[in-house]
Amino acid sequence: QVQLVESGGRLVQAGGSLRLSCAASGRTFSSYAMGWFRQAPGEDREFVAAISMSSISTYYADSVKGRFTISRDNAKNTVYLQMNSLKPEDTAVYYCAATPVWSTRATMTSRRPYDYWGQGTQVTVSS
Repeated sequence: QVQLVESGGRLVQAGGSLRLSCAASGRTFSSYAMGWFRQAPGEDREFVAAISMSSISTYYADSVKGRFTISRDNAKNTVYLQMNSLKPEDTAVYYCAATPVWSTRATMTSRRPYDYWGQGTQVTVSS
């Protein structure tokens, strides 16, 4: 089992920045690829970013590319999402997720391979 706890979400003005954190406990963190997803009210949960076990590879949704950066610190069992140039449409609950799989972009940008999920943290961007 892997337990995931997100933090860092809050209200921020458009154009501002936030860094989300996701702390993992349980089995070996470095054995898991990590992803961030988000869900706005009335919308499906959508992929944001993913990072491989050793940080060599990353994937981003087109909507956040160039503005968001995913990173991880395996010594601290933590994955981060640095969000810059925030827009009102970034408003959502942000979830981190873990999977023992690293695969193609098509696979890693879907919810399918992720076995473990956090409870989410709310990000609200005001205009």
